[in-house]
Amino acid sequence: MPIATLGAVVLDCPDPVALARFYAAVIGGTIKDDGGRWVDLVDAPGTPLAFQAAPGFVPPQWPGADGSQQFHLDLTVEDLDAAEREVLALGARPLDTEDRKRSFRVYADPAGHPFCLCAC
Repeated sequence: MPIATLGAVVLDCPDPVALARFYAAVIGGTIKDDGGRWVDLVDAPGTPLAFQAAPGFVPPQWPGADGSQQFHLDLTVEDLDAAEREVLALGARPLDTEDRKRSFRVYADPAGHPFCLCAC
């Protein structure tokens, strides 16, 4: 029997509302901002995301031993090329997208967290 269930994945960032807007545009959901240092993305399919203000935030480096990524999100999409155009327009930055034959591509969100678009 498990001890707990996963309630949310929480991302530290300099601007929780801005990062919540980015992910709401990518995966859907509604932004719930209590006016403080914490923002929830609710009503999106899958595990909930939350965003926490982190003064002095330093984005993870990908790839790299210094400031490694710690974790990343895999986001499943039907069309990699179309999804890529959309996330780049929203402010994502490509990290590893050169191999167009792979079933995934790696990007950084506007705060610098790595995420992958993965073909379903």
